[in-house]
Amino acid sequence: MSKVRTPETAPSALSDHVRLLSLASHEFRTPASVVGGYLRMLQKDSAGMDERHRKMIDEAVKSCARLVELIGELSDVGKLDSDTAPATTETFDLFSDLDSVAASVPDGRDREVHLRLIGATSGARLIGDRPRLLAAFGAFFRALVREQGTAVTMVGDRRLVTGDDGTAAVVIIAREADIQRAWDAVAQPFDEYRGGVGLSLTIANTSILANGSTVVLANGPGGGLRASVTQPRVRSTRA
Repeated sequence: MSKVRTPETAPSALSDHVRLLSLASHEFRTPASVVGGYLRMLQKDSAGMDERHRKMIDEAVKSCARLVELIGELSDVGKLDSDTAPATTETFDLFSDLDSVAASVPDGRDREVHLRLIGATSGARLIGDRPRLLAAFGAFFRALVREQGTAVTMVGDRRLVTGDDGTAAVVIIAREADIQRAWDAVAQPFDEYRGGVGLSLTIANTSILANGSTVVLANGPGGGLRASVTQPRVRSTRA
């Protein structure tokens, strides 16, 4: 018969949650890595395959790599919740760093879908976990580019907006034809079930909350996205 748990001996709900995330990420990582390894072997030894089969394997490799990334993100969430994640706090300019983030996003050239950034190229000085926040924006960019049909240019417009809560670094990502309408529209609550952004937002938000910051998402017209990063200590670097 199992032992009866008492308030004194039962682990906390947080501890159970962290252990579950750790176990899940460990159990998922091994089979995903094995499948990915076999798929990469098929990529290298593709003799006798036609173009259709090679494309199917290439897509399977990409999907498997994404699964491994999600497993890593799951592990990160557990470490953050248990305060065991390595913390990297630094000062950086979000707007200038987004140039390299956008450049690393596959632009869907086969569908004529492109991503470009406009607006302020600097001035959004933040203090926080730079790698995780930039990873979150990378996830936003990838998800929105992936959702588009054909012959579309997605634009990321960067502006500093001052309000009652301080100065926010605001990035609106929308179709080129909708960008001004996105600024003028009343922000709608973010659809948290939209999918496509993985766990990057959770990771980034958890990391920078420790520095007094918040990340607020809202839906924009035409399936766009408005992301606002507010931090009390943020200040414009413009003269």
